[in-house]
Amino acid sequence: MMRQYELVDRVLGYDPGADESALNRAYVFSMKAHGLQLRESGDPYFSHPVEVAGILSEKKLDCDSIITGLLHDTVEDTVATMEDIRSLFGDKVARLVDGVTKLSQLETMSDRAKQAENFRKLLLAMSEDIRVLLVKQADRLHNMRTLKYVRSDAKRHRIASETMDIYAPLAERIGIRDWKDELEDLSFAELNPDARGSITKRLSFLKQRGGDIVGRVSAELQETLAGRNVLAEVSGREKTPFSIWRKMRRKHIAFEQLSDIMGFRVVVGTQEECYQALGIIHGRYRVVPGRFKDYISIPKPNEYRSLHTTVMGPENQRIEIQIRTREMHEVAELGLAAHWHFKQGVQQDGRQYRWLRGLLEILEHAEAPEEFLENTKLEMFSDQVFCFSPKGELKELPRGATPVDFAYAVHTEIGNTCIGAKINGERAPLRTELKNGDQVEIVTAADQTPSPAWESFVISGKARACIRRYVRSQQRAEYMKLGREIVEKAFRRESRVFEERAVLGILPKFSCRSMTELYEALGAGQITGRDVVTSAFPEIRASEYDADGASDPSRSDEPNEFAVPIRGLIPGMAVHLGTCCHPLPGDQIVGIAATGRGLTIHTTDCETLANFVDVPEQWVDVHWDASARDGAGHVGRLLVTLSNSPGALAALTGVIGRGQGNITNLKISDRSADFFELQIDLEVNNVDQLSDIIAGLRADPAVGLVERERG
Repeated sequence: MMRQYELVDRVLGYDPGADESALNRAYVFSMKAHGLQLRESGDPYFSHPVEVAGILSEKKLDCDSIITGLLHDTVEDTVATMEDIRSLFGDKVARLVDGVTKLSQLETMSDRAKQAENFRKLLLAMSEDIRVLLVKQADRLHNMRTLKYVRSDAKRHRIASETMDIYAPLAERIGIRDWKDELEDLSFAELNPDARGSITKRLSFLKQRGGDIVGRVSAELQETLAGRNVLAEVSGREKTPFSIWRKMRRKHIAFEQLSDIMGFRVVVGTQEECYQALGIIHGRYRVVPGRFKDYISIPKPNEYRSLHTTVMGPENQRIEIQIRTREMHEVAELGLAAHWHFKQGVQQDGRQYRWLRGLLEILEHAEAPEEFLENTKLEMFSDQVFCFSPKGELKELPRGATPVDFAYAVHTEIGNTCIGAKINGERAPLRTELKNGDQVEIVTAADQTPSPAWESFVISGKARACIRRYVRSQQRAEYMKLGREIVEKAFRRESRVFEERAVLGILPKFSCRSMTELYEALGAGQITGRDVVTSAFPEIRASEYDADGASDPSRSDEPNEFAVPIRGLIPGMAVHLGTCCHPLPGDQIVGIAATGRGLTIHTTDCETLANFVDVPEQWVDVHWDASARDGAGHVGRLLVTLSNSPGALAALTGVIGRGQGNITNLKISDRSADFFELQIDLEVNNVDQLSDIIAGLRADPAVGLVERERG
């Protein structure tokens, strides 16, 4: 354990202006507060805050951060209070200790929702003062170093999983690479000890067989550069067992197939010498294609700057080389701690904080803690791809991002109104994967809204959170509208006038606190209109309803007065069109209510309806509203038998085109020497338009059979 004078001397060594008296008071205060408390290892508990302070001092953090490291557990685990901290060490330290303490209070909670809530509070705390995160990271690092002393297997596994999922990616985001590597490797040792042990043994064997290969390669690189008048410090090391294992998994290769398990760092004096050293190395050794990255021209979000390249280097070893200046090296080693903005009490809105603002935007749009955790993990784990706006503005996106991700990165409103994109001047689908250096122009329209289908291909956490938020709000609005129509029709069926005050008294029966919640539950299919009517008027017997709760569609071609009107549809909202029968405006239809999904519309002759004969409470009488007949975007499905002859497919598509139909999908389901059987999805306005197209197809000699799919 580090002694008092050792810690103070270390801090004064890099920060002569540090408050020596406050450091000494904090050391003594923490030691007395923790008293005889012991850790699970049997060591005095006080050794933990001292080690945390020592870890922070290695990164040359300011005096307030070191004091916070010494005090971070006193309020939670001892009789000390925030008032004691504030009176002895001031408001700044008190705020930092309070921020770390509030985070620690959730650490013992194990389920995913509480883990997500813990991360949400961490994000909010570090947005107010980034030093909270730095102290919390040092706290977690020391806890991981002593994880083996925790007796509970389940607790060790939970802590290691949380560290791998949250704290290691955060360490990378703030640019402290050695913390990230150690957190990953310590977690790996707990989560997969067999794999780590196997890799460690192989690395040891290679070291014994090859001797000091790292030293020999470093010396040759240094001599090569010195021979061209570039003075450089060259150091090398093996990659960590976890990074090796991750690469084996990602590339699906065995350990023996790995050829770049060593990394070397070249530190030079100036930025110009970085590129000069790169040219010398590329001129001396064969370059591995596709492995060069220039993070000097385009730094990482955490302000990391360096040149990365992979070559077949000395002794024919495939090695990774990072080239940087001493200033860049300091940032790479200390990460965000190298920026002393917070030492003056000012957190500048610099580039290194952009990722934090991005996570805060995800927090704003996410609804559930678990959803927030999922989206932020997407954001933290991803490698970056760098793209440009038409004005030259650089956007960092997760690898695999699409134009929709780019649009949301520019601004939430741009994403919400996106209708198309141009990549390098050419129109491209919205699901196109962006590449480094692409110039992306987003086309918007004022009346456009996010499509629920976008969620299936967006990559960034912000885009996914924004889309989900919009879909939820629209879904609720649709559920409310549909629910009110359902209950009004149900009351009218019983010759009752619907008034909200008549229903207010029965809300608790349905676990609803307001009429809004009742409408949503009705629209979502969680309760039925019949449930509400019979609860409001117990004298009405359920048997007085029609047997199926809906009118018999075969009785009339005209909709009855109790049918719920179906208007324009937004896919994925409250009302869905059955994909089994593809109903179109003009078809006779019926609705099937499903819990949490709303209404699914089927044609009355759909074969799927046979599955709902025994659940009449799910049937809802519906009809097409007049406005739906003129709306575009409805899809009907045809089954076509087409002769296997030249020009037959052209004739078929010609008939469909002349009928103003749009083919959205075409599938050959069977083929023979004489005929093809096709399944064709057509976008039309209504059933009359589809009928005209069917008539035109039947008149063509190349078409043998045409019919609509019915389930």
